[in-house]
Amino acid sequence: MSRRSLVDKDISGVLEGWEYDPRRVTARWIQGHDGRPKVQLRLDLGLFQMAAEGRPDGTTPHGFDSLLEFYRDLEESLPGSHPALTLNDEACNDLQQEAVQYYCRYIAFYAVGYLDGVIRDTQHNLDIMSLIERRAADAETAWQILQFYPSVRMMNARAAAEKAEADGDIRRGVSHLEEAVRDIQQFWATYGDEDAVESEPDEIVILGELLERLRGKLPVSPIQMLQSSLDRALREEDYEQAAVIRDRIRRLQEGGSLVDEGGEGSR
Repeated sequence: MSRRSLVDKDISGVLEGWEYDPRRVTARWIQGHDGRPKVQLRLDLGLFQMAAEGRPDGTTPHGFDSLLEFYRDLEESLPGSHPALTLNDEACNDLQQEAVQYYCRYIAFYAVGYLDGVIRDTQHNLDIMSLIERRAADAETAWQILQFYPSVRMMNARAAAEKAEADGDIRRGVSHLEEAVRDIQQFWATYGDEDAVESEPDEIVILGELLERLRGKLPVSPIQMLQSSLDRALREEDYEQAAVIRDRIRRLQEGGSLVDEGGEGSR
């Protein structure tokens, strides 16, 4: 290769001082030459640079913000049985390539703490999967992307729950996680992986750990407090006190209060 054929576009200066760390995802915000924010994802051989809005590569397939939006427009404008709505192998592969771009961006967004972006991009990929599940001509081709549903659903719920926690809405965060666990379990039940149904896939383990942490931040109800006291009384074999506590729990469950029938408050 002659020196004349070389182009002076060395990215060493861009990478200087920003080392690749194989133990974690490393990303950063930058401002592009067009004045728009972009996110860079550090790789062992360099970096990915992605637009913060629209498709990560900045293109507009068929004049739309994304390939997904193009097919959404087709679904709205064509009869459901129209041949253009049947996704052949090439169409599925193109959608999968778009999903890979959004995957790279949402892991970069998570690394820089941009949870709204993670939620948006994971939902984009979930919607691509839904489209392929509905429209793919070949089930085997569809599975090439559908197999990643648990991972994407987990990341979507994780970001939504962490955002809810940051907003101080713990119950909403718990709800996001519980719904995602049910969705992932239903996915494996539908697609017939008995091992995944009977065991705990990694995605459910991750969500379960976050769910346990958030549940620990929820206000404790009177019944929960009494149940803890009951457990302690039973461990200490204080059956007389256990009977009193059971009676108090029963009254609360029946819509009463902790005030004794004789008007004396609970002790």
